[in-house]
Amino acid sequence: MLSLQTEGTVIPGPWPSQAPAVAAAPAPRLVGAVTPEASSPRPAAPPRGQERRKDAQPTAPELLRAGLTPPQLVTLEAMEIFRWRLAFVRRPLFQPPIPVLFDQDNTRHVVIREDGTLDEQPMLKLRG
Repeated sequence: MLSLQTEGTVIPGPWPSQAPAVAAAPAPRLVGAVTPEASSPRPAAPPRGQERRKDAQPTAPELLRAGLTPPQLVTLEAMEIFRWRLAFVRRPLFQPPIPVLFDQDNTRHVVIREDGTLDEQPMLKLRG
């Protein structure tokens, strides 16, 4: 029968045989105590309920157009002649991109389908 001894067994290795110095145990910390690292200034978090993405830099038009199908690009260029603007592109997983355009008054929106046709009654839920 095979028996293993685990207590008191020292396994020699290629490392130096010097015993490491025993470090003193850290002093126990009190719950709620202010430590020097805890009192360092932190950036203030935005108040709850405030939209954090409003301050984001506007996306470059070239980045929005990246990945659109050629028929979508042709339709987009035609719509821009009539002062429609590409607001954003939804990119659902494993599906073609969905470019969303708004008119110059921001009162109407349309979606350009994968084949380049316009969907004037899209089933998009937009935030107000």
